[in-house]
Amino acid sequence: MAVIVAGGGIGGLVTALTCHQIGVDVWVYESAQELQPLGVGINLQPNAVRELFDLGLADQLAGLGVATEEWALVASNGREVWSEPRGLRAGYRWPQYSVHRGELQMMLLAEVRKRCGADRVMTGHRLVGYQQTGTRIRARFDTRDGNHRDIDGDLLIGADGLHSAARRQLFPDEGEPIWGGAVLWRGTALGPPIRTGASFTLIGNLNQRFVHYPIGQTDPRTGLQRQNWIAELTFDPDRGWDQAGWNRQVDPSTFLPAFHDWDFGWLNVADLVGRADGVWEYPMVDRDPAPTWCDQRMALLGDAAHVMYPVGSNGASQAIVDARVLGAALVTHGPTPEALTAYEDALRDDISTLILRNRGAGPIGILGVVDERCGGKFDDINDVIAGADIEAYMADYRAAAGFAIEQLNNAEPTIAGTPPL
Repeated sequence: MAVIVAGGGIGGLVTALTCHQIGVDVWVYESAQELQPLGVGINLQPNAVRELFDLGLADQLAGLGVATEEWALVASNGREVWSEPRGLRAGYRWPQYSVHRGELQMMLLAEVRKRCGADRVMTGHRLVGYQQTGTRIRARFDTRDGNHRDIDGDLLIGADGLHSAARRQLFPDEGEPIWGGAVLWRGTALGPPIRTGASFTLIGNLNQRFVHYPIGQTDPRTGLQRQNWIAELTFDPDRGWDQAGWNRQVDPSTFLPAFHDWDFGWLNVADLVGRADGVWEYPMVDRDPAPTWCDQRMALLGDAAHVMYPVGSNGASQAIVDARVLGAALVTHGPTPEALTAYEDALRDDISTLILRNRGAGPIGILGVVDERCGGKFDDINDVIAGADIEAYMADYRAAAGFAIEQLNNAEPTIAGTPPL
């Protein structure tokens, strides 16, 4: 029994750890010549943290980032619209973590090499396609020396991201990801803690906003912590997007004038951005829900299956959940096409709905309601929208995204027999 995983990102590495846990041989093939701790901050929701705990990674996670305590929406006038506890403070049995994506990936990589074997992660191998061969599947990779390498296995998992070659073979006419007009500028910087010191804070409206959350502990000597930030502006999507610019470093002057007066006392946006080590620009893109994630012995996973707007902190979390649901299907059906079908049946419909919900602003849609009703200017948010209405909106999103508190707390382990919490 052998599973080939194309992609050494978070989803691919958790797939490898899961295969090892259930006794299935696995090899990971990654396109990068060398895996490095790249990226900025991400959030891991309790449903994903639960899965990582079941892989025995609780101690490693606790040492990586910050256990999130609060999620807050703030209008562009600096006044609070909504806040709610998160993670353990909200009553979950598992924390929510804000971490540096690259550091999480390096931790997972080290665990895969430790548990599965150092030779089980092959870098410099970029998936270019696959061929079904009866009871096996053959994946073709371009290698670092300019040659091709064909690998045979029982299954191929396409965890090869936004520009997935596996997805492109499955849907050759799909085209590029869809840009809806929003552009993100991201970075990290040292700054003093705000709010609880472990808060995810989103400020602004649907056309201009700033996201802030810490990904490191406060240094007792300086009083500063490593903080992730995201600035976002929305443009006319009809102007098109420069396809060369999916992820490029830019000067802050590209966007910072739009935020020049965003100084709320407790947070000065221009000051924080000015202290960043670097600033990277991303178009906010997604794809339409796929009609299928599977092609006999091949299945898509993570962004290859369901790239979505990052408005609900679902991307990395869902990739982790994908890997674990796939593992449960492998336990039941073995490394067969039936396992891949069961994995898809368990997830695709709900995640397709979530893609469209996030495209419609997801949990931050409340900021749009506030903006419509008062232009973002108010003294008391209860004069604009009732707290009970906001809570109902947020609860509906938590349920759709798979981390409603009671539902998650009472759920059986995704893979039976994993250690109890």
